[in-house]
Amino acid sequence: TQVFRIMRALNVGNAPMNYARLIATEQGGRIAYDRVELAQRFSDPAFVASFAPGTVGAAYRNFLETTGYSADGLVEVSRLVPSEDDLAHPYAWFGRRVRDTHDIWHVLTGYKADESMGEAALVAFSYAQVGGLGWALIGSAAALKSMRVTGSKLFAKAVWEGYRNGRKAKWVSGEDYLELLHEPLEAARERLGIVTPFAYLRAQRELGPALASYLSTQKAATAAAAIAPERIAA
Repeated sequence: TQVFRIMRALNVGNAPMNYARLIATEQGGRIAYDRVELAQRFSDPAFVASFAPGTVGAAYRNFLETTGYSADGLVEVSRLVPSEDDLAHPYAWFGRRVRDTHDIWHVLTGYKADESMGEAALVAFSYAQVGGLGWALIGSAAALKSMRVTGSKLFAKAVWEGYRNGRKAKWVSGEDYLELLHEPLEAARERLGIVTPFAYLRAQRELGPALASYLSTQKAATAAAAIAPERIAA
């Protein structure tokens, strides 16, 4: 829950800024007007099963099946820390939208969710995309700690690459996710400017699973039944 306390404290004012950015986009006004609750859609088995092979949605379905994660689970983890996420307010809705698409971003970027380095790299990507000092602090702390734990800069370089790639990419929060999910995955990545994370893939190869997931390993050793701390929502 420390992660969420940090996010709530340091990301104040982030949702209004990004909501204004959303409605200034070509389709943002319609998206905001429709105000779809994505967690509800992503938790519908029939909806998740509807995507054709090779699409973003099919990759998301595979993500859920292989990790055991769920949209509802992400919501419940985020609620461990009191917040205003459930308010009937446009800014709260936008915050939920960022939270609920976190795992879609894992799919789009290729960063693993059940791995400390993949989560840290996506945090850096998220900071570049939507701002918020909470993202910056968590990503930086993970990168700095990794150098001490792994004795290498590979993990940290992967996190820095995540930030750079987030800066280069199109603003993903402005997407109509209900349409994006039906788009072929590689075509979506190309359209959004989400490039292959070469430093991340190199770090995975050279560090190996244990060091790439050192936070997960430590957590499993101390509290196997607890919720993994690297599961981060907006």
